[in-house]
Amino acid sequence: MGERSRLAEGLRIYRLIAGMWIRSLLTYRTSFVLTAFGNLLVTGLDFVAILLMFAQVDELGGWTLPEVAFLYGLAATAFGVADLVLGSMDVLGARIRDGSFDILLVRPGPVLAQVAADHFALRRLGRIIQGVLVLGWGLLTVDVDWSVPKALLLPVTLISGAAIFSALFVAGAAFQFVAQDAAEAQNAFTYGGNTLLQFPPTVFGRDLVRGATFVLPLAFVNWLPASYVLDRPLPLGLPDQVAFAPPLVSVACCAAAGLAWRAGLRSYRSTGS
Repeated sequence: MGERSRLAEGLRIYRLIAGMWIRSLLTYRTSFVLTAFGNLLVTGLDFVAILLMFAQVDELGGWTLPEVAFLYGLAATAFGVADLVLGSMDVLGARIRDGSFDILLVRPGPVLAQVAADHFALRRLGRIIQGVLVLGWGLLTVDVDWSVPKALLLPVTLISGAAIFSALFVAGAAFQFVAQDAAEAQNAFTYGGNTLLQFPPTVFGRDLVRGATFVLPLAFVNWLPASYVLDRPLPLGLPDQVAFAPPLVSVACCAAAGLAWRAGLRSYRSTGS
């Protein structure tokens, strides 16, 4: 009951703080619309680069354009959700350095919820919209022999992928308790991981694919389930059953991130300023 009450309180605090930032942002509606549209265009340049590649080749690592679009859409949508909900956590290092993190410690409510909702940026919806558009186009054009397991795997993969990226954001924030200036290191695994997953695993070396599967399990965001849906051999010769593991992997990642956050919070020492 205690864990449930803390979770409910955290969600309430997150909703209140995020709502405050949204109301502030919507005071200038024209500015918000232009910013969100600009964010949509900027993130869309990633897929434009892929389109330019396919203007010169028919396949990329043996994958066709619709297949890569499907792969891209899964990763971009999952990352977009995590970025919207927890993308502001990279400011934690700045708060630790200037001492303002102490303010969050004396406020009522879970610290993680306060950090996650801090400077909530609704403009990041543009990234989700762009990912959904590419995913929708990929689903309409890709050649898939659909079945019930494949159809059910799609929403499960999106939710699990968002949870895996969310765990990376939290773990990266926990690392900043030690490094204090690690926003770029955190972004290398979050934004960098999203960029990695936009391309098929066949274009990368086997060791990198192993690392993205067994060390930092980004492959469960899209490479493994997408390969199963497209009737392609799973990377590293893994059995098809592994394609259904994203929910388990996401739970393990979130649990590990939670432990890392608690350890980092316990190790925090105020700047004294």
